[in-house]
Amino acid sequence: MEEKLIFTPQEKEMTMALYHSVYEEIGDSLTEDDVERLRNHLTENLEKHQLVRNVFGLNPIVLSFQTAQLVIEEIGLKRDAVIAVMLRPSVESGFLTTDDVQADYGESVARILRGLQRIQQLYKKNPVVESENFRNLLLSFAEDMRVILIMIADRVNLMRQIRDVPEDVNAHKMEVSQEAAYLYAPLAHKLGLYKLKSELEDLSLKYLEHDAYYHIKEKLSETKKSRDAYIERFIKPIEERLTEAGLKFHIKGRTKSIHSIWQKMKKQRCAFEGVYDLFAIRVIIEDRGDGSQEREARRREVMQCWQTFAIITSMYQPNPKRLRDWLSVPKSNGYESLHITVLGPEQKWVEVQIRTERMDAVAERGVAAHWRYKGVKGDANMDEWLTGIRTMLENSDGMEAMDQFKMDLYEDEVFVFTPKGDLYKFPKGATVLDFAYHIHSGIGSQCTGARINGKVMPLRQQLQSGDQVEILTSTNQKPKQDWLNIVKTSRAKSKIRLALKETQVKEGLFAKEMLERKFKNRKIDIDESVMQTLIRKLGFKEVSDFYRQVASGELDAGVVIEKYIELQQGDQPVTGNNMAESAANFVLDKSPLSALNSQMSEDVLVIDRNLKGVDYQLARCCQPIYGDKVFGFVTVSGGIKIHREDCPNAPELRKRFGYRIVKAKWSGKGSSQYAITLRIIGNDDIGIVNNLTSIISKDEKLVLRSINIDSHDGLFSGNLTIMIDDNTRLELLLKKLRTVKGVKQIERL
Repeated sequence: MEEKLIFTPQEKEMTMALYHSVYEEIGDSLTEDDVERLRNHLTENLEKHQLVRNVFGLNPIVLSFQTAQLVIEEIGLKRDAVIAVMLRPSVESGFLTTDDVQADYGESVARILRGLQRIQQLYKKNPVVESENFRNLLLSFAEDMRVILIMIADRVNLMRQIRDVPEDVNAHKMEVSQEAAYLYAPLAHKLGLYKLKSELEDLSLKYLEHDAYYHIKEKLSETKKSRDAYIERFIKPIEERLTEAGLKFHIKGRTKSIHSIWQKMKKQRCAFEGVYDLFAIRVIIEDRGDGSQEREARRREVMQCWQTFAIITSMYQPNPKRLRDWLSVPKSNGYESLHITVLGPEQKWVEVQIRTERMDAVAERGVAAHWRYKGVKGDANMDEWLTGIRTMLENSDGMEAMDQFKMDLYEDEVFVFTPKGDLYKFPKGATVLDFAYHIHSGIGSQCTGARINGKVMPLRQQLQSGDQVEILTSTNQKPKQDWLNIVKTSRAKSKIRLALKETQVKEGLFAKEMLERKFKNRKIDIDESVMQTLIRKLGFKEVSDFYRQVASGELDAGVVIEKYIELQQGDQPVTGNNMAESAANFVLDKSPLSALNSQMSEDVLVIDRNLKGVDYQLARCCQPIYGDKVFGFVTVSGGIKIHREDCPNAPELRKRFGYRIVKAKWSGKGSSQYAITLRIIGNDDIGIVNNLTSIISKDEKLVLRSINIDSHDGLFSGNLTIMIDDNTRLELLLKKLRTVKGVKQIERL
């Protein structure tokens, strides 16, 4: 029986403080009925002991108040979202239904809770590992913008609270942190919630790579004094010149996040001292406005930003390659700013960001700033993005969709024009074909290239900001499979897949009719059960693949008829237990389909949801063998690599590509032997190597493939590569080798 929820004195005090803080912020948007109902609801909930602490031992009421405060202060949401956050623990525990919520608080609150409820149900199915559930999770996000915002705030709050949890729930802590890194931080980035994104990344690094985090934190503390002094020397002359120009402003120095510094250290393969741009200077212009219309006010803001830019670059040498102009064309999430890197005192490069107070508010809160500053429920660009995500997820399969989703989140943008001057935004690296499909799926499918700035270019040509693009088409053109490798956007990929499926269906129908006609010409009636057996025997898992190869000519129709007759006239149909034996003797004379041998080998691994017969390879980095705890990783080419759970690369794979991890387990002992490498260190005594190799050679089921020994300072170290059956035999071998006199250390690489 679950333990009832009892508040500690500290939790009571915290709850009251949070309650007053939340009420002070949004009290004016609540009715008297709202306040009374919420109070009665929470009181009744606690009296009936409906709520329990989560896996980390945290109080759900306190958590919901903390998340509500975060949703208000960092995102700017009001009544509906806050009430949904407050009622969420009761809905998830079954104490309250969404119909009850709709009756008491309205449709908007209920809709948010339905989205949150769907996500909770999906989490029970482990969406981190199973791609289909993960896809459904993202679709739930795309239903309502506020659901995404609440989930991001909820994850930030949870990451703040799990710092000192007990060791026995450390695995849950790692899982929560990995998901924050690969899903919630990118979502926060896309929505312009840069402050929350940085916090998620830093906390994830803190929990997942403890040593790296604290190493950088200590280095930042050591250099803070000299860094602050340098910032002061840098900004003092800027302040004087901007004041002389009559501008009202304030300047602040911002140290880069620990996660950002760690990424630079890894990318540049350098120590902390090698990262030169540890901080950025932000110049924020205090333009209070003069009551003029919005367009005129923005024109004034842009003018003041460029004036500030001119003053700073006249004082410090700018790097023209590092200019980023998001004033002329803001990012799709509303971000507006000028970025320039200049050479400051002591020949150090410094990044300077120039923006107004309004722009800074949008930069900190992104799309969420619209709730606070414009009082609207959504943003056209973000609605378009969410619609695109839904289309991509609904028309894509599994891991490809996850890859594309992740890529869409972080990509920079390029801006291109039609001949009429219409402006379109695309992710960096987008091609002519992306542009064509963005205009219309029919134009995309008939695209042969484009005229870019007056020059004819191929359809794989990458777009650059400022390009003027006119699409060239031909009625003879048709979508091709390799187009999926040319396009960058999920929108184009989903449209190409749809067109290819339609083409395959047409070709399949044509091939089926053609095959039936040839059978009829030879006066052979088709027995559907025999045909299905033949298709399986030829190694096809899908009937559509069989007809597609008949249509393309890869599989000769005459050969199919001959093999059909051969199968029909055989002593018995090939079914059940004798299928493998019959298939081994069945060879097509000139067919390329001779892949049955690999299909008929015994399945040793079951991957994901009880899928057998899936092609996989054992990863070289950790050399898994039968009996090891393993997982699968979907590679870019679509194959699956099997890694040990304790593989040295596992933490990085889970953190960066958690959506490509699939479950894997050993299902039955095959006849395979596996290569493993042992690292052995010992005293450099006469005969020790001979003693080691003799133990291996005495075991008939072990094969020593290679040995490499180095000797230095009275010690030897070496690598032994051995072919072995499973990890049980490995453990026995390690025990025997450790008994050899002089052996100091043995480990499996």
